[in-house]
Amino acid sequence: MVFRAPHMPRMTLRPALTALALVLGVLFAPGIGVVSGTTDAYAVTKLTHSQATSRFTSSGVGWTSSGGCSNRNVSTCTSFDQLNLPSAQGAQTLKSASGCALTITGGTETGHASGTYSHWNGYKLDFSKTTCVTNYIKGHFTYIGLRGDGAAQYQSGSGNIYADEGNHWDTTFYNCGGC
Repeated sequence: MVFRAPHMPRMTLRPALTALALVLGVLFAPGIGVVSGTTDAYAVTKLTHSQATSRFTSSGVGWTSSGGCSNRNVSTCTSFDQLNLPSAQGAQTLKSASGCALTITGGTETGHASGTYSHWNGYKLDFSKTTCVTNYIKGHFTYIGLRGDGAAQYQSGSGNIYADEGNHWDTTFYNCGGC
């Protein structure tokens, strides 16, 4: 026996399922709900320069600036303002996994190529090219061909891409690299 208030109509199965489908559609829509399978750019936590350098210092990741500065609007500086949290975590993961000395030479400062997955938008970091880092990347990641500018590219198991730009590694972090 089901109790129902006299003034309340009995809900039928079809309207109940329709309502449930609408709610679930909103919850699981790409980029909106709690679960998303999209690979498009999405909102991420942005770090200040200070927050990023604190993370790097705590994990032994170094950085250098040819201009000796951190102003995001000066191309000779190395800035981490507006760096995506997964990019910072990706650098920490690379340092930890490789065991190599790791030095960042480029961050979110102006002067790099534009695009969705760019330095300016917080997805990229440049690393000094050392024998240890190069051997780790070439030995653990998959060669995926040349980029349009001729840079050899290697992709980690998590999908991040390391491009050999001659004197440094230009790295695109789509995620934290398994942090």
